Amino acid sequence: MKKPWLVMASSLVLALAVSACGGGNAGTTEEAPADETPAAETPAEQPADTGELKPEEGAKLLVWESADQKSFIEEVAKAFKEKYGVDVEWADVGPDKSMGQMITDGPAGLGADVFAAVHDRTGSGAAAGIIMPNDVFEAETKEIMSETAIGAVTHEGVLYGYPYSVETTAVYYNKDLIPEVPADWNGVVEFAKTFNNPAENKYAYMWPAGNGYWSFGFFGGYGAYVFGAGGTDPNDIGMNSEAAVEAGKFFQTLNQILPFKTGDITDDVRKSLFEQGSLAMNVSGPWDKESFKGLVPNLGVTTYPTLPNGEPMKPFSGVKAYYVNANSKFPVAARLFAQMASSPEFQKKNYQMTGVLPAAKALAEDPDIQADPFTATFLKQFENSVPMPAIPEMANYWVPMESALASIWNDNADPKAALDSMVQQMKDLAATAQ
Repeated sequence: MKKPWLVMASSLVLALAVSACGGGNAGTTEEAPADETPAAETPAEQPADTGELKPEEGAKLLVWESADQKSFIEEVAKAFKEKYGVDVEWADVGPDKSMGQMITDGPAGLGADVFAAVHDRTGSGAAAGIIMPNDVFEAETKEIMSETAIGAVTHEGVLYGYPYSVETTAVYYNKDLIPEVPADWNGVVEFAKTFNNPAENKYAYMWPAGNGYWSFGFFGGYGAYVFGAGGTDPNDIGMNSEAAVEAGKFFQTLNQILPFKTGDITDDVRKSLFEQGSLAMNVSGPWDKESFKGLVPNLGVTTYPTLPNGEPMKPFSGVKAYYVNANSKFPVAARLFAQMASSPEFQKKNYQMTGVLPAAKALAEDPDIQADPFTATFLKQFENSVPMPAIPEMANYWVPMESALASIWNDNADPKAALDSMVQQMKDLAATAQ
């Protein structure tokens, strides 16, 4: 049986072809073979003069997004209603949970028509057959969005997502404690020697050291990688390469300037110390900009310090995108909503409303956006970042990496042994899943 989105895509291609020829009923579709079940209703008739898509008759949409995006989704929904007459309902399912929930609920018809997700789950969604390719707006999306964002939401050569934001991490700092962040890690270590005072809970630099997302920047900067071929080859795991081992050795030395067990470096601890003026440099992402401004009046942000090998750190980056449920009853309306919400116009509105970094190429150079030093810094760091691999096997990375980091940091274990164990765990998990 063909995947549902293939049946729907064929219908849309036929509809547009008929429309372009000025012929008959553009909503007419091929009759599905007896062994196939169409994924959704036939698309509504298309205007013969323009080929413009129109939502299905009686369409209504459910959109999943996080609570901090509710007001923005409501803005898009209002414009969508005015243009297409389609009602849009929002539900609080964040990008970090949506793909997993969609894999469970989508086939049963309980999922959203459009949902936001982080790009690294694209492969899982595609493998499960629950996301529809971004086919109708593919050329437009590729023209508008950054190349990195497009690559992040593409799986096995197929574009699935409608990117709307990018994000990575950088270094926030309290200018009253340190006028500027040292350019390299040697400078950070020297500053820590004069600033750290565990008895008074004072620390120079803090990040979630035991987390594979937050600590990857050291490994990326040394040239290590999770999967080869740009994150697409699950058979080439690079986390115990010579470069990775060198990164692990340097990472291990930093437990001298941050004398915490990895499990004790929590968000609450970091924010509390930052607010109290007891933490000079605090690593986080653009999502913390406004809350950190409330904690630290004289706040700055900058890119990561250079590593001892002379290379910049390369942290993970993420791309958030809208995806269309392959089982949606209204796939045309869903496509249209995803396209509108991710358009440059609404990306800029989203930035103005919520501060998310846009994925559109033109907006990265927009004077209004570049005028904000925080946004400009994160966009600059994004240029020196590594998009998280989007293949399903990425799920095998997190727990083994956390275990390896904890062993290297907390127990001063041999980095090579810890990383060899990590890679073997990843291989074992992959073999179990087959």
